[in-house]
Amino acid sequence: MEINELIKIGVDKIKGRQYSNPVLEATLLLGKLMNVDKVYILTHGRDTVPEEIVEKYMEAIKKRSQGYPIQYIIKEKEFMGLNFYVEEGVLIPRADTEIIVEYILEYIDKIYPQEEIKVLDIGIGSGAIGLSIAYYKKNTFVYGVDISPEAIKIASINRDRFKLENVKLLESDLFDKINKEEKFHIIVSNPPYIPTGDIDKLQEEVKNYEPRIALDGGKEGMAFYRRIIPESREYLEEEGLLIFEIGYDQGKQVEAIMEQEGFKAIKILKDLQGLDRAVLGIKG
Repeated sequence: MEINELIKIGVDKIKGRQYSNPVLEATLLLGKLMNVDKVYILTHGRDTVPEEIVEKYMEAIKKRSQGYPIQYIIKEKEFMGLNFYVEEGVLIPRADTEIIVEYILEYIDKIYPQEEIKVLDIGIGSGAIGLSIAYYKKNTFVYGVDISPEAIKIASINRDRFKLENVKLLESDLFDKINKEEKFHIIVSNPPYIPTGDIDKLQEEVKNYEPRIALDGGKEGMAFYRRIIPESREYLEEEGLLIFEIGYDQGKQVEAIMEQEGFKAIKILKDLQGLDRAVLGIKG
């Protein structure tokens, strides 16, 4: 079959799904299997595709039409200009999270332009936040922890993919395996923050396939903020930065906990949609 025919078949099968971009997704799936880019697919529509690739493509399209995330099918998601390896077991990186990384990179430039500093990423998952920081700021040493061995495995794959020597990964429940003598200039976390009762209301791609352990933030979605904020004080340097990703309606609650625990200069960052996306504060 020709490329054009396969793209049309793929679009027809995917187009009924909510939150999909059928033309782009069909193109990405076929391009991945053929090991070519989107431009090739668009400019070589009359090329014949080998039968073994056609079979794999049809299977991939079937999975996507049933709601399986395309990022898990192609095993990749772009974040901060880097192509992260992803598979089931870690959250798929979201573009909205980039504002947290961008803030931290600017903060390092401003506060620690020459200094060697340590960063802790709690719940590192695929490594999107922590490894992006390590990649773009070589004066950082990033510790990444996650309770999930699967997440640590995937983060390790990405660490090797980006050839990062300034990263250490630990399987740990929050701070449990962190030496109490370690002090960090920055602690960042995108913890589970979806209220337990809201998980079944999420889109199918998320609730059916992304790891519940990385989504479920307890009854009010605040369980991990209530644990991390007070404990973080023991591991932060004086004037150290604590920054979280949050749900769109959680800013004031997280801000209040940080105030209660003695943090200062607390600020809420908004995403491109104008929704609350991050809360940060300085250890007082």
